[in-house]
Amino acid sequence: MLDRFAIGLFALSLAACSQEAAQPQELPAEPLPTPAEMPGPDEGVYPSMMQSSISIIGAEGSEIGTGNLIGGPNGLLIRVEIAPGGLTPGWHGLHLHAVGDCSDVGTFKLSGGHVGKVEGGHGLLNPKGPEGGDIPNIWAAADGSAGYEAFTTLTKMSDLQDEDGSALLIHEGEDDAMTQPIGGAGARVACGVIK
Repeated sequence: MLDRFAIGLFALSLAACSQEAAQPQELPAEPLPTPAEMPGPDEGVYPSMMQSSISIIGAEGSEIGTGNLIGGPNGLLIRVEIAPGGLTPGWHGLHLHAVGDCSDVGTFKLSGGHVGKVEGGHGLLNPKGPEGGDIPNIWAAADGSAGYEAFTTLTKMSDLQDEDGSALLIHEGEDDAMTQPIGGAGARVACGVIK
């Protein structure tokens, strides 16, 4: 009889504990502000707007275009302009690389791997990724010129302006957003150090 009583008492105490655990946590006295209530440019409050300019060189070592990066509170705005004749027409993979070195003109291997490299995680469509350096492809027109603007939340300016800097790389072909390690984009044909 005592055993049944002890088991019943134990079951009751477990039920009481589980009831306590299921109670919602108490909310703060004042609710968090909505985005509309947050201060912004109208009130003189701006994001850090860290900027970086890029001179993009081609496989021959001459400048073929420029880039500009602006750091915002939720990511990074990237703008690239390539002059006529700078690229072959069509799609090209575009990535952010971990080392700010384009001195090995023609191969650009000194720029290292992608920012935020994840083994087996390359590609914007990859369930194991994406990596911080993955950004959408760039399209070059029939005359080899290109204009590009994209926003990424995968990395931030402080990640790019670390001790060894970083680089923006353009590949000879398009990145399929899945294939390892660079989406099948082929050789590196242009490079720009992010300053």
